[in-house]
Amino acid sequence: MTFVPNTDSEREEMLKTIGVEKFDDLIANIPSKFKITEPLNLESRLSELEAFKLMDKYASRNISAVSHICYIGGGAYDHYVPSIVGSVLQKPEFKTAYTPYQAEVSQGTLQVMYEFQSMICEITGMDVANASLYDGGSALAEACLMSNAHNRKSKFLFAGTVHPSYIEATKTITAGREFTYESFIKSDGSTDLKALEAAMTDEVSGIVVQTPNFLGNIEDVLAIEKIAHSKKALFIVVTNPIALGILEAPGNYNADIVVGEGQSLGISLSYGGPYLGLFACKQEFVRKIPGRLSGITQDLDGTRCFVLTLQTREQQIKREKATSNICTNQGLFMLAATVYMTTMGKSGIKEVAEQSFHRAHYLAEQIIQINGFKLINTLPFFNEFVVETPVDASTIISEGLPEGLIAGLDISRFMPDRKGLMIAVTEKRTKEELDKLVEFLKKYEV
Repeated sequence: MTFVPNTDSEREEMLKTIGVEKFDDLIANIPSKFKITEPLNLESRLSELEAFKLMDKYASRNISAVSHICYIGGGAYDHYVPSIVGSVLQKPEFKTAYTPYQAEVSQGTLQVMYEFQSMICEITGMDVANASLYDGGSALAEACLMSNAHNRKSKFLFAGTVHPSYIEATKTITAGREFTYESFIKSDGSTDLKALEAAMTDEVSGIVVQTPNFLGNIEDVLAIEKIAHSKKALFIVVTNPIALGILEAPGNYNADIVVGEGQSLGISLSYGGPYLGLFACKQEFVRKIPGRLSGITQDLDGTRCFVLTLQTREQQIKREKATSNICTNQGLFMLAATVYMTTMGKSGIKEVAEQSFHRAHYLAEQIIQINGFKLINTLPFFNEFVVETPVDASTIISEGLPEGLIAGLDISRFMPDRKGLMIAVTEKRTKEELDKLVEFLKKYEV
């Protein structure tokens, strides 16, 4: 039977309500050359086999971290993903991102959420973590919203080079709140502590710092924490969970809220997403925390069970008074991160961090031996650094592709006022691959 969503009279009523005479009036601003006025000249349908071959042909034109040696970072990193991660993700019992409202039939998913939260708390050193958000950028936006809900202040200070995409996402998500944002960055990309301290007033809701920051450098978090808490603002830390394998956990230097991108925890690059937002905070903020929380309890028979807890703070109950309107979480990628962290363990994550650190520093030491190349600063870094180059970074990147190299990231894509080649190194890069990049860069020696 033909499905007719609305009648002619209903269409007329809708058009009259919005103040137009006909449907074409709604698309009048679209140039006529872009409107389809006759049937498309499409080829006949393909069989499944033919469609697969055609898609493979198109896919072969892509340049990827599989076909090339990848040195791109900037928030997404080419880490090794154990095969068990994909295997568990394929289990139909888990293959959904939907919130498990029916606890009686969702014990497996709820337990994974609980284990994920517990491990994120252990990594970050915080008291409580939620069951994930959309990505690192939206997690930062949620941190600012929660900070505002806590102290009713709307000014935020960005210490140093916070990821530009995170800042843009935060401004977009909080656009209706009349928040104000100000950044304090020195020429080398680190925090201008003097200017930050001078700008710190009672009107500031929170200070945001990313460490390692967008340029890869480790910030002076102890000094920034003192500035934030001097006026009772919240101290919000954006971090890389793999880096915490060797760096101090934010909870140990009195962070109030910790957010980050969880892509490094067993999630493939995937053309930039979807990814996994991490969010953790102190216990005192638990009733303002966004997203789902899985808790452990006992049923009437005394049997251990898992449930969604503290739901009265969420949007389906609190409506417009809720801190956040996020509902369904990134459950499938939360599962991936849980499997990854369980598989790797503390020692495995620490080893990934150490290998990434040492290999990045080996590569940096080799590159700065080439005349015309130098680090933009001498600040400590984790697995990512930026070098000044004799030619445009975009030239190096494009000319590296035929050599099987994705040589890095042109930072002017994210920061138009800066130039340089940002290079990220993970545990996947071998010495031979690192040396290959060095030899390639020598062609630009001056």
